[in-house]
Amino acid sequence: QVQLQESGPGLVKPAQTLSCAASGRTNVMGWYRQAPGKQRELVAGITSGGGTNYADSVKGRFTISRDNAKNTVYLQMNSLKPEDTAVYYCVASIGTIAALGRGYWGQGTQVTVSS
Repeated sequence: QVQLQESGPGLVKPAQTLSCAASGRTNVMGWYRQAPGKQRELVAGITSGGGTNYADSVKGRFTISRDNAKNTVYLQMNSLKPEDTAVYYCVASIGTIAALGRGYWGQGTQVTVSS
């Protein structure tokens, strides 16, 4: 069983960082988000070897990284837009990035970007 503890802002400035620490063994970690009235989408994922995957909407603005020693994943968010407003969920799995959504989920943290 993997437990995830997220930390991050509510109302954000143009650039912020989310972090999430996992209590158990993981291979891939990442972030999903869900905006009101929209489906959950994968924002970014990263493997223990450093391989990454990003949603097209955040490429060039968001950077995912991880500290394997701390079993912690970070999401650096730059050039935030109102359309980035959503609940962001930390997710972790022992599988692949493609199967990340079937892993363990955090409770979610609200990110609100005002125009």
